[in-house]
Amino acid sequence: MPTKEGRKETFQNLLMPELGALFRTALRMTRNREDAEDLTQETIAKAFAAFDRFEEGTNFRAWIFKILTNTFINNYYRVREKQKLPSLDEMEEETAFQPAFEGATPEETLLNTLTREDIVKAIESIPLEFRAVVVLTLVEGFSYKETAEILDIPIGTVMSRLHRGRKLLQRALWEYSNKKYRERENGREWTARKS
Repeated sequence: MPTKEGRKETFQNLLMPELGALFRTALRMTRNREDAEDLTQETIAKAFAAFDRFEEGTNFRAWIFKILTNTFINNYYRVREKQKLPSLDEMEEETAFQPAFEGATPEETLLNTLTREDIVKAIESIPLEFRAVVVLTLVEGFSYKETAEILDIPIGTVMSRLHRGRKLLQRALWEYSNKKYRERENGREWTARKS
């Protein structure tokens, strides 16, 4: 049986390579640096407290991300009950998008107008159930199976939420793109009138 110090050292060795991704994921989930720091700290504390139940040789990354996700979801539902936030069933799905300007492909529109910050904000605007799947699969690179295990949902649900999450992300990105295009065009009109 490992000593308390040996257990702590093993935990730290496994945690350190995942710490940056853990915090980034917490930040994308909470949309607030202070809350992300709290969520990360709470996750680490819970993981260390449960580390004696972690099976050596299994996927530590998936295990600690599951703790992070469950902690966030539990906190989210407590807040949602207090603030009466909408559930998934109350949300409508919209999938029709128009290009920001004539003759441009969707890819050109997005690439010409969006920044990394816009993309992060778009991801953060997705409701939690979809955002968790999008972040874990598209951003952090977990497989459908790993994402299903982390979120404790069937693989089919992962695929369904990812599909819908991509559509919501697409809508958010189009909105950012259209807004930037309109701002740019309004700036040109103002400059032309001033000349």
